[in-house]
Amino acid sequence: MYRAKLEKCLKRVQKPARYIGNEFNSVHKEHTTDMMSVAFCFPDVYEVGMSHLGMKILYHMLNDREDVVCERVFAPWDDMERELRSEGIPLLSMESALPVRSFNMVAFTLQYEMSYSNIVNMLDLAEIPLRTSERSLDDPFVCCGGPCAYHAEPLSDLVDFFLLGEGEEMNSEIMDVYKQWRGSGRSREEYLEEIAKIQGVYVPSFYDVKYNEDNTIASFEPNRPGIPKQVKKRIIKDLDNTYIPEKLIVPFMETVHDRIMLEIFRGCIRGCRFCQAGYIYRPVRERSVERLLKVAENSIKATGYEEMSMSSLSTSDYTKLFELTDGLLALTVDKKINLSLPSLRVDNFSMELMEKVQKVKKSGLTFAPEAGTQRLRDVINKNVLEEDLIRTAKIAFSGGYNRIKLYFMLGLPTETDEDVLGIGELAQKVIDAFYELPKEVRKGRSVSVTVSTSFFVPKPFTPFQWEPQNKISDMDEKAHMLNQSITNKKIIYNWHSTDVSFLEEVFAKGDRRLGEVLITAQSLGCKFDGWSDFFDYDKWMEAFRLNGIDPAFYAHRRISHDEILPWDYADIGVSKEFFIKEHERAYRGETTPSCREKCMGCGAARFGGGVCFE
Repeated sequence: MYRAKLEKCLKRVQKPARYIGNEFNSVHKEHTTDMMSVAFCFPDVYEVGMSHLGMKILYHMLNDREDVVCERVFAPWDDMERELRSEGIPLLSMESALPVRSFNMVAFTLQYEMSYSNIVNMLDLAEIPLRTSERSLDDPFVCCGGPCAYHAEPLSDLVDFFLLGEGEEMNSEIMDVYKQWRGSGRSREEYLEEIAKIQGVYVPSFYDVKYNEDNTIASFEPNRPGIPKQVKKRIIKDLDNTYIPEKLIVPFMETVHDRIMLEIFRGCIRGCRFCQAGYIYRPVRERSVERLLKVAENSIKATGYEEMSMSSLSTSDYTKLFELTDGLLALTVDKKINLSLPSLRVDNFSMELMEKVQKVKKSGLTFAPEAGTQRLRDVINKNVLEEDLIRTAKIAFSGGYNRIKLYFMLGLPTETDEDVLGIGELAQKVIDAFYELPKEVRKGRSVSVTVSTSFFVPKPFTPFQWEPQNKISDMDEKAHMLNQSITNKKIIYNWHSTDVSFLEEVFAKGDRRLGEVLITAQSLGCKFDGWSDFFDYDKWMEAFRLNGIDPAFYAHRRISHDEILPWDYADIGVSKEFFIKEHERAYRGETTPSCREKCMGCGAARFGGGVCFE
């Protein structure tokens, strides 16, 4: 119906490959009356969404079911959106060019808070009623999963249900219930009541929130029988026996991560106090070398990619990394496929590992000390010493590298001017380490270090969730101070936008009162807020003003340990008591060992698997 009109639009937009579909290994199925249909939506452009591993897993897993058809949907860039609106074309799926509103389920993945406005915009483009209260039996169910589903109250008025945790099992169970409900004559509410019984499913409308006069939460309670006070996340205990797609879609255009991504384990043993992912994905569960090598071999045959990357939060913590690397090199070297190991730590980087990853091609080296002084690294529990970084830098320089990237954060709790200036000083020490090596050892005549800083965003489910974010003026001042202190031209300094970091914090800490702010912001033109081309701070401030909301309440206020938090509906396994202890340890400058060194009783053992039971 719409395909011909869409094809005319393609001639007038940049990067039409974002919208044409029909890529190698994409799945095309007929939409019949007995099929259940899922529109899997990524609230960003194609090249970002097609780099997301979770989408690839669930897309192929759902399509492997004979009774389900799953199609992809991405946020259209501004030029295509103008075409769609002017031509009267609603948001369409990629595979069949069918209206998204015609699907049974519209599922969004929530990877980052700055995509929330895109979700509103995509629902508007799809002509789906924005608020759950406005939807009828003729409308699809809107659901969301991904890391932000653990703290997604700002979206609670727009989303029918959220999936907390790993979705491989949950998605199938939700479809099974839908199959029984469809055609039964029962209401949308009755379907939601059924799936609310599934571990990991959170239905916001089944909870009532009351507020105190000071705008803090007075109570958060289920409003009907059988609904749990907290929703426990889902995890897959045995990753070897879970679904792994091998025939990955090969895009027609370059994407952000244009390669095979081999997920080697989930979770993290480290416990960095700023890192939400390290806690919400606990406990660590590894895949076996044998399973990974088989998946890698089949993926190479099915795609033709020239690069393979090991995917995890901390690749060098995989217990059999050298065995796996050797096995992968046996598959990749002769085929000239580059093997990359992202997420390496400076405290377990070695010459042997470096030599292995350079077999085909030398890729860049990036390390994340996160803080410029040892005192502050201890506060955040980074457990990395300056000598570790210098040792690693010298290994890299000896192996032929002369460019290193270093990532840090500004605005961390207890940060002083000394900590800020320490970033530049540490970068200089890395430069010095290059010249300390004999000329015959180091490769290259010169060296460069790129320093990148982001501004700390205190996130839910971390020991710093009670901390306020630095004010925008303070963040700007720190970035300026650091920039002025770096005088060596061999050090390049980049920093992130302070305005965007502020808005990210507001929605990371926000409650369901922000839903109307989102709707207002979208009506004012806010979208693609993670892109500098589009982000408009003034429009956002206007949206807050029109709804009588002070964003500083969420971003700049210190929260007491006994306050009810907007994300308390989620049980991630790690206890609040543990987070409080870690928060207190941070202020004492005490570090916490990794999970493999010593169990600290975080609570994740209740899932009955992974590193807790090794």
